[in-house]
Amino acid sequence: MNERRQGILTSIGLLIIRIGMGGFMMTHGYAKLEMLVNGQTNFPDPLGMGGRLSLICATGAEFFCAFLVALGLLTRIAALPVAFTMGVAAFVIHANDPWTLSFGNSPASKELALLYFAAFLGLVFTGPGWFSLDALVYPYLSRRRSRKHSHTLSGTEVSQRSPVL
Repeated sequence: MNERRQGILTSIGLLIIRIGMGGFMMTHGYAKLEMLVNGQTNFPDPLGMGGRLSLICATGAEFFCAFLVALGLLTRIAALPVAFTMGVAAFVIHANDPWTLSFGNSPASKELALLYFAAFLGLVFTGPGWFSLDALVYPYLSRRRSRKHSHTLSGTEVSQRSPVL
């Protein structure tokens, strides 16, 4: 299989993961957003920063950052808070719950949080793929930055480019 076809297929796979995981995560975040809007502050405080701030951070990660991931905008940066939140959910909030729902009679488990954790952490490393807003915006910003930071060195133009987001 040639590189271009492989890149297209990989990007389609990343698009499916971004939209699927981002969309499902947004449903969890929307429930938290409703809690915030309704003034509810009864929320776990796993990191010792207060229930309200924990709710604000979880809402930001699970709704707003998940939305950015689904769009493929600032994907690597936006996926980090979601992965972190899911790590806290799995290993702190659900610390005493079984790994999967099939073990024991517990109504809760680490399983869903770990699935989200794995998917969003993977997107931190892979990026969004070609079918994303990052892929549309970054080349424009990169060209703009390279023109802005071009220097002349002995009559030869040298361009300093920044790494991919």
